[in-house]
Amino acid sequence: MHHLAAQWIVGLLRDRNIPFLICGGLAAKGYGSERDLNDIDLFVPGEHFSSVVQAGQKFVSKAAAHRQEEGWDLTYVQFKYEGIKVEVGSADSAKIFDAGNQTWVPLNIDFSRYSTVHLLGLQLPLMLKDDLVQYKSALSRPVDIEDVRAIRESA
Repeated sequence: MHHLAAQWIVGLLRDRNIPFLICGGLAAKGYGSERDLNDIDLFVPGEHFSSVVQAGQKFVSKAAAHRQEEGWDLTYVQFKYEGIKVEVGSADSAKIFDAGNQTWVPLNIDFSRYSTVHLLGLQLPLMLKDDLVQYKSALSRPVDIEDVRAIRESA
């Protein structure tokens, strides 16, 4: 079902010419992680965030809001498409909790830095491997540590 959810959100974004960057587990999968996907995570530029929310309105499962949870401090919306969670974050002012330094640090999302990878039947712009490893290493949740190990082993 992940491929259907990916096709839906990518179609919605590309139809509107909205830049996006895949991060999280799906990006890790593109770089060698084998674990099952929990959801599809991606970022869009802040100025496009509200139009994404509006366009996907009938699939919203968690309203667009600023939240600080599980190592993240950002504005995002969660959609549920064919039973799959699709979380779209606004790149503006996004922060992550650096577990090693016990501090919040900016997550600088640069839409010009990406790697195009074929995943779930689509050509997707993934956050660069080094950027992904850096933020997953900082978060250091068990799932992130597992992804970083898999990415490094497949390199």
